[in-house]
Amino acid sequence: MKRNIVAVLGVAAVVVLGGAAWFFTQGDAEPTTEVTAPPIDTTAPAGAADTTAAPDSTSLAPTTFELTDQSVATFRIDEELRGTPTTVVGTSNLVLGQIQIDQADLSNSQIGEILINARAFETDASLRNRAIRGPILDTEAFEFISFAPTSIDGLEGSAAVGDELSFTVTGDLTIRDVTRPVTFDVAATLMSDTSISGTATTVIERGPFELVIPSVPTVANVSEEVPLELVFVAESV
Repeated sequence: MKRNIVAVLGVAAVVVLGGAAWFFTQGDAEPTTEVTAPPIDTTAPAGAADTTAAPDSTSLAPTTFELTDQSVATFRIDEELRGTPTTVVGTSNLVLGQIQIDQADLSNSQIGEILINARAFETDASLRNRAIRGPILDTEAFEFISFAPTSIDGLEGSAAVGDELSFTVTGDLTIRDVTRPVTFDVAATLMSDTSISGTATTVIERGPFELVIPSVPTVANVSEEVPLELVFVAESV
């Protein structure tokens, strides 16, 4: 009987250690270099209120801005780590995308597809980074998180340098192979004729995106809600 118990415990230890080894050796894929921002589809402006109106020959041409390496995507998630309430913050500074602003008629402004390199996510712990890039986001197979805007609400009238713009952007957020509609609240400032900066925020739930946190003894009570934030800086191209 004792031998059977010892054998069972031995098998369990092998399974646990093997699972832990798999868990902590995932997520080593490096971010792809030389990736360019998806161009804006000018045939389908997401924010246009009336595309049949005659153009104003005195209007300035819309300006296309491209996100710079100062842009950062962030997620936050609450958990209990070894019994202590903890907020995990993960950031990726590899973000691609374009924004087109029509200062004369903001309703004609557009936002292109936004790509976030999930392989670049960093937290304050290397083992957690491996878990995020590995079993949680499977970044070896799905390197990019994408957001494809389908509509812009709240942009109207005209704007000048220094103006602050507040609006919402709805679109399809894809994490791994799961796509769900999401709306971001955006606050942006025209810093100059060649620069724009701002933030875009939303809160998603893990369930609809099938984001499962692997079970480990030190982590418990992981929150269902995950706040997302994009702090962006874009320069004209």
